[in-house]
Amino acid sequence: MRVCEKGVAADARKDFDSFPLNKLKHIFNEIHYELVRSIAEGGMGMVLEGRQLGSDNFSKQVAIKLIREEYSAIPEFRSNFVGEARLVADLIHTNIVQTYHLGVIGGQYYMVMEFVNGKNLEDFIIRHLETKQKIPVTLAVFIVSRVSRGLAYAHQKRDAQGRLLGIVHRDVNPKNIMLASEGDVKLTDFGIAKALDLMYNEEGEVIAGKDEYLSPEQAKCEVTDGRADLFGCGVVLAEMLCMRNIFEGETPEATRENILKMPLPDFAKVREDVDAKLNAILHKTLARPREERYQSAAELLDILERYLYSDGYGPTNEKLAEYVRDLYGPHGATASQRWMQKNSK
Repeated sequence: MRVCEKGVAADARKDFDSFPLNKLKHIFNEIHYELVRSIAEGGMGMVLEGRQLGSDNFSKQVAIKLIREEYSAIPEFRSNFVGEARLVADLIHTNIVQTYHLGVIGGQYYMVMEFVNGKNLEDFIIRHLETKQKIPVTLAVFIVSRVSRGLAYAHQKRDAQGRLLGIVHRDVNPKNIMLASEGDVKLTDFGIAKALDLMYNEEGEVIAGKDEYLSPEQAKCEVTDGRADLFGCGVVLAEMLCMRNIFEGETPEATRENILKMPLPDFAKVREDVDAKLNAILHKTLARPREERYQSAAELLDILERYLYSDGYGPTNEKLAEYVRDLYGPHGATASQRWMQKNSK
């Protein structure tokens, strides 16, 4: 069997070596994208829905992240954008939005990414506020457990030489968490992530991330590690349970002060269906000294899954997908109630 495999490999290599490379290069250059619509716009760029086109009516739905020409011309901004693409190119995980291609046309850089048909978590939270509903506790825990799963993979990612990349996302917030229509939870936007050989915003000089989701070490401009992302997970989970960001103040300075010093609430008193076990998990995830937090995303994932499935029953991707359909469909105003009726332990 081994001899056969070696023979096949040798034959394949021989065929490849004999293939005219100028034709192969021509094949690889025939990649075309068709722009469909704008998904989101910001001051520095936009995200577009597109289609990757191929021969014989091949078509694949993609998202295209495009930065404006004036920002493409700024070396630091361009380096960050290119750094993000290089960083996530090999992050292939069901809980992370994949990146397929980095290109430049007419002086504008663009990134071709997996298209996620769904909602981001910020919109999901807003929808609950609009319909005057609470997000079911187990569903909130499930969403953060999937984010933790993606982070556990990213934090342990190594390069081709086996070196730990030391990836830290540094911007875990509801806008960067996608809920796909199939029920997958996906973390996106590694634009300010740090990693080995891919660090452009020096820690100690700038604050990276949105103020109300910063870890204490980010708020103090200290060097971060993966535990900073766990604090972000705690802030997101607390927001889903309380329906507000618990640290947000009237000014960025007040918000950072809250992150560093504000006493954490007793979440079991804020919401009666939060039990003592989950309250303790939240407090440990939001511990200011990182030595007192969970020490890895894998550990946080394990804790959250034990909480969800200790009695053998809990949320799944399919149940999340059904809930999202209800929330944005004809049963929107009663989605939470229907969930409780169908999924009570």
